[in-house]
Amino acid sequence: MKSYYVQLNLLYKKLLSEGNVEKLSLKYTMEIMELLDDANANGEMVIQLFEGFEHCEATYETVEGHSGSTDFVKIIIKGTNGKLSGGNAPSLGIVGRLGGLGARPNRIGFVSDGDGAAAAVTIALKMANMSIKGDRLPGDVYVTTHICPSAPTQPHEPVDFMGSPVDILTMNQYEVVQEMDAVLSIDTTKGNRVINHRGIALSPTVKSGYVLKFCDDLLRIMEMTTGDLPVTFAVTTQDITPYGNDIYHINSILQPAVATDAPVVGVAITAKTAVPGCGTGASHEVDIAQAVRFCIEVAKEYTQNQFEFYDVAEFKRLEKLYGSMKHLQTLGNEQ
Repeated sequence: MKSYYVQLNLLYKKLLSEGNVEKLSLKYTMEIMELLDDANANGEMVIQLFEGFEHCEATYETVEGHSGSTDFVKIIIKGTNGKLSGGNAPSLGIVGRLGGLGARPNRIGFVSDGDGAAAAVTIALKMANMSIKGDRLPGDVYVTTHICPSAPTQPHEPVDFMGSPVDILTMNQYEVVQEMDAVLSIDTTKGNRVINHRGIALSPTVKSGYVLKFCDDLLRIMEMTTGDLPVTFAVTTQDITPYGNDIYHINSILQPAVATDAPVVGVAITAKTAVPGCGTGASHEVDIAQAVRFCIEVAKEYTQNQFEFYDVAEFKRLEKLYGSMKHLQTLGNEQ
């Protein structure tokens, strides 16, 4: 089994050496989706892909939950001037958010909800290969997700959600690390009637309980990487509160924002129709590759200090005028 991952790694390096850069995001995505579409998928399978990369660390940890277990994966691509090397370049976090890769034994195969993990692992592998080809970023990039091929499902309107063996607080504990200066949260966001677009869509920036304006630089990068007008989606107060408060959430895309004071932006992988997270045959490689390209380009510019996810001065004025909104990051009075 291990030889397969070694061969896959060599294939990527060969493609890079041949200059097939434009095809790589989609090629990587297809290979990673094939890898993860496995009833025995686990964290070890993922981290084996990163063996031998000088500037990369990949680890996983198995965590038991209320209805099974999952493997949390953390991949760090070190920058030339990153904090891990004693530098001061900003660190970007990329979180692949999901309930599970599969809903076995009830559903056979890779589910729509797994797109976030597929995108995150693809991003990490592409950037690891960039690092050995001389294209290292200034800052460190932290990529986190979890690998669970047999997650439960749960009722949700208008279509069923994927559940998870572990609760959202555990996910945030392993996937949102304090070293992240800003966070992109990638999540399948198809189980709604709010977004009627196939591809990717961006949320406004969320920070410390505030929903802030859309980041113009992220919209610019989205235009560049998709070749189309930017697509965004609305965020409600409910969406930025923690799971577990018996309040409706569009999904878990902005749950990382309850665990950090760093700015968080949701990168939604979307559809024109309401698609259940537990639906199989509903993942589109091209759409996931769009998320991959977008996040990599954001990482390039952000770690070079070319922009911030939010207007720092305006945020300070908001807090001066209206006070802290951090109570929205908690379970409120009932906790």
